[in-house]
Amino acid sequence: MKVLIVGAGRVGTSVAENLVSEQNDITVIDTDARNLQGLQERYDLRGMHGDGTQVAVLEAAGAADTDLFIACAASDAVNMVACRIARQHFNVPRRIARIRAADVAEYPALMGEDGFCIDALISPERSVTTYLHSLIEFPEALQVVEFAEGRISVITARVSSGSAMANRPVEALREAWPDVTACVIDVLRGGRPLQAGIQTVIEPDDEVVLLVDTRHARRAVRQLREAEKTVHRVMIAGGGNIGLRLARQLAEESYSVRLIERDPARCEYLAVNLPGNVLVLQGNGTDEDLLRRENIGDMDTWLALTSDDEDNIMSSLLAKRLGARKVIALINRPAYGELMQGSHIDIAVSPAQATMSELLRHVRRGDVAAVHRLRQGVAEAVEAVAHGDRKTSHVVGRRVGEVRLPKGASIGALARGEDIIIPDGDTIIESGDHVIVFVPSRQQMARVEKLFQVSPSFL
Repeated sequence: MKVLIVGAGRVGTSVAENLVSEQNDITVIDTDARNLQGLQERYDLRGMHGDGTQVAVLEAAGAADTDLFIACAASDAVNMVACRIARQHFNVPRRIARIRAADVAEYPALMGEDGFCIDALISPERSVTTYLHSLIEFPEALQVVEFAEGRISVITARVSSGSAMANRPVEALREAWPDVTACVIDVLRGGRPLQAGIQTVIEPDDEVVLLVDTRHARRAVRQLREAEKTVHRVMIAGGGNIGLRLARQLAEESYSVRLIERDPARCEYLAVNLPGNVLVLQGNGTDEDLLRRENIGDMDTWLALTSDDEDNIMSSLLAKRLGARKVIALINRPAYGELMQGSHIDIAVSPAQATMSELLRHVRRGDVAAVHRLRQGVAEAVEAVAHGDRKTSHVVGRRVGEVRLPKGASIGALARGEDIIIPDGDTIIESGDHVIVFVPSRQQMARVEKLFQVSPSFL
């Protein structure tokens, strides 16, 4: 697939490095030649120095035969105009824009053919905020993502020594929770996947990736680790867009929220634009005296959400040492995140991975309803809709055991109408089923996509 990306900033770089690894033909446009040089040195892609809103630049970049156009420059206006040009002048079939403004999606006319011709919006701030909120609501989990409009959840949790599943094989799940619709789709030990089978024994400190009917999620996870106290008191370091969005959402849900921001002018803005029950503090999250004065030891959750990885790591380590029950840090550099998660930092959140999960739904071929990255972006879980019949589809009318999935991939659940089904090898997939597929490596996704593409004879 030929992909044209406008913007080589943090979001554009993340999009490029993720898509180029899947053997796409990538071209990136940016006004900063240094950004492009760094990308070209690291990845097999083409850089084009110029303004993505100029017709001549887009033409030179190959817009005329582009399959997917992604505008993720820092400016909303640039992204919107670039999408309109890509559609009206070059007839690019799919166009995605990164938009910061929260209200654009509320005006469909702005996105349509008479507006800026945008097929889909991505908002990193919204994606990260939603993901952080799910971690606060589900304190036992390391990761929570949803499929089938929230009816199916994929949850990663670390097994505690006193749990019902510790030192028992995967097949004991049915015995441990007979009334719970769930299955284990992956087990990680020491950060490495085991490609677990039903005989695999789950050990304390293993990370178990569980697919579960959302209604049963809490009961299922509490078989893996003891229930944690409900979160009520939250302290956030960083009053940027993500900190502002999260603080507002938590305050509206009656959480007790304290927000630390370094910049005095930004503090004034936050104080005016946040509900009165959010306490805004001017200071630095690495200030030990400030954290002690604000009773960090009484906090259920600490979140470090500044734009500086090092500050987020150091403030989180300090908060943990001073008694915060759970600490979550926003970390952009993948190497930092892998090093820190599971140490004194409970969860390292990658903004890039949260954004990619939102974007991939529009990138994957076939009828894809949702895609989420798992295991620091190594694996994926995808919700694909089965269409056609046995003649026109590779999956419809076939038993799950007959579907030719890549090695290690598995079908974890089917959403059929109102029913959530954990299939066995004899379960037959029907047209219209939403099929949740776990794929252990991104490089295998192309084969999974082909399985859910119907033949040209399907009408």
